[in-house]
Amino acid sequence: MEEKPARLTGARFLIQAEEAEAMAKEAGVAAVTELLPLLVPAAQRLARPPISNYRVGAVGLGTSGRIFLGANLEFPGLPLNHSVHAEQFLVANAAAHGETGIRCFAASTVPCGHCRQFLQEIRGSAEIQILVTSDEEPAFRPLASLLPLPFGPHDLLHKGVPLLLEPHDNALGATVVPGGGGGRGLFDAIGEGRMEQRLRAAAEAAARASHAPYSGCVAGFAVADVDERVYAGSYLESAAYNPSLGPVQAAMVAWVAAGGGGGGEDGGWGIVAATLVEEEAAVVSHVGTARIFLEAMAPGAHLEAYRLRSSKAD
Repeated sequence: MEEKPARLTGARFLIQAEEAEAMAKEAGVAAVTELLPLLVPAAQRLARPPISNYRVGAVGLGTSGRIFLGANLEFPGLPLNHSVHAEQFLVANAAAHGETGIRCFAASTVPCGHCRQFLQEIRGSAEIQILVTSDEEPAFRPLASLLPLPFGPHDLLHKGVPLLLEPHDNALGATVVPGGGGGRGLFDAIGEGRMEQRLRAAAEAAARASHAPYSGCVAGFAVADVDERVYAGSYLESAAYNPSLGPVQAAMVAWVAAGGGGGGEDGGWGIVAATLVEEEAAVVSHVGTARIFLEAMAPGAHLEAYRLRSSKAD
């Protein structure tokens, strides 16, 4: 059967298992894994790289049979380390949808060292199969072939500690300590204060789901637009620290994956309010990052920050 280009309508970052099977059949390939590289061009088109103008796309198959897309994001006016790599987007997207593992993925270019390290947080990462569509002879190969001597969770954590994409329910107390986010004017203007409650609830849920076994500093960030839609992201740590994906960036993944954010030439992302939740005694805080991000990307947005006392202290 002749292989056909895969068609993906709209800005979609998730394909359900049944639809993936149907798309593979329509594309004339024998398995869903063969569909992944055909979807990479669509993932590249979803990238937002206004600084480098270099579009990277990644398409992964979860253990559930669902397909997740990822694309690189860049934010003008911010340091480059605020950027989101396509592979990070893919994993954060999968985590946000309750995926428990990544079997394989195809990418438009070979994963950089940053992403190879970030992927170590997934259990069984060495066996994740990767295909690079820009290779002369694209073929799946294990992550272990790209990072043969890895440093990762096995060096720092006990075997029973949940890894990235595994269920997390971080214990946080109910006591809320204001973290110094600013005035309430905009919150009161949106939904008569209901938006503040929704944002705080979303950010707290993201904090409970965050993967922060190295610092223990769980955190969640939530954003809202003028239509009162709320999207949140969890802090996702790396054993090597620097490849960690902060809650602000994770929230932008959720935002973009849901079709939010203009990301146009005017730099507007449509964010009007945001909330950060983290632990009261956290040695790693994301308040400063949240502030500079909003100043650059949504200067009119209101930020509220809360610190929750750990339930261990209650």
